[in-house]
Amino acid sequence: MGHLAEPLRGVVAPVFTPFNDDLSIATDLYTAHALNLMEIGCGGLAPFGTTGEALSVKRDERVNALWALREAGIDPAKMIPGTGLCSYGETADLTRACLDLGCAGAMILPPFYYKGMPDQGLYDWYAKVIELVGDDLRLYLYHIPQVSGVGLSVSLVRKLRQDFPDQVVGIKDSSGDWENTKALLNIDGLIVYPSSETLMLESMALGAPGCITATANFNAPAMVEMLAAHEAGNEEDAALLRNTIAGVREATVKVGFIPVPKAYMARKTGDSRWANVRPPHVQASEASAQTLQKEIDAAR
Repeated sequence: MGHLAEPLRGVVAPVFTPFNDDLSIATDLYTAHALNLMEIGCGGLAPFGTTGEALSVKRDERVNALWALREAGIDPAKMIPGTGLCSYGETADLTRACLDLGCAGAMILPPFYYKGMPDQGLYDWYAKVIELVGDDLRLYLYHIPQVSGVGLSVSLVRKLRQDFPDQVVGIKDSSGDWENTKALLNIDGLIVYPSSETLMLESMALGAPGCITATANFNAPAMVEMLAAHEAGNEEDAALLRNTIAGVREATVKVGFIPVPKAYMARKTGDSRWANVRPPHVQASEASAQTLQKEIDAAR
C-alpha cells in the first residue's frame, strides 16, 4: 500500500518558491529550478517547507504548483511536500490532495499556534490527521521548534511510530541538535532526515537515507559530489568537499534561509524575480546578496 517502497535518498531539496512581481507564484521559474535540481542529482524534492515559504502560500496554490511540477516531468513519487496547517481538517485536506497527485508522502508540522501543548494533545492531533487522510498516508513529521515554537519530543515520535507504523514513516529533524537526531535514528524503522548537509555522512552511517537541506537550492552540486566521493570510498575528496559545503552553510546560516539567499539566487541567475518574497518577509537588499555571494565564493 502507498507509493513509497524506498525513502528518497541523498540530497533532498526543499525548493524555494519564486514569486512574480505581483507575488503570484512564478511557475516557470519554479519548474525550471526543480528540474535543474533533479538533473544535478538530487534524490527528491520537499516543496513547501520552511524555505519554500509554505505558510505564505494558499492550499490551492500549493496543489497547482505541484501539478505544474508533475506536468513538467518530475515524478511526484520524488516529492514530499509540506502540508502542515493549524487545523487537522485543513491539514488532512491538503495532504489528501498531495497524495492523490502521487506524492511520496507529506511533511507535516505540528499545530504551531498553540504553545506549550502536552504530548497527548499533539498525539491526538496527528491521530486525527491520520484518521481523516486514510491508510495510504505516508507521514513525515516535521520538527523545527526554533521556527514553529512547538517541538516533537523523541518519546512522542516513538509513540506515533509504534501506534501508526504504516502511516508515520519518517521525520525531518531541523532542530540542529545532533543528539536529538541520533536519538531519532534509534527509533526502529523510522526514516530520519537531518536538515544540515554537514551531518549527512554521519547520519547516513547511522541509517539515514540522506538529508533535506535548504542550501541545496544553490549548492546541490557540491553535496551530490561529496556523496558520490564518499560512496566511491574516496574520503579525501569527500572531506575537501565537506569543508566547502560547511563554509557555504555557515555563510547562509548567518543571514537566514529565505530573503538573502533568494536575493543571491536573483544575482546568480540574472532573474530579479528570485528576490521576491511574500510578507511578512521583507525583500533583502542588493548589498546583503552581494555579501553572501562573496562569502559563498570564498568558501568554494
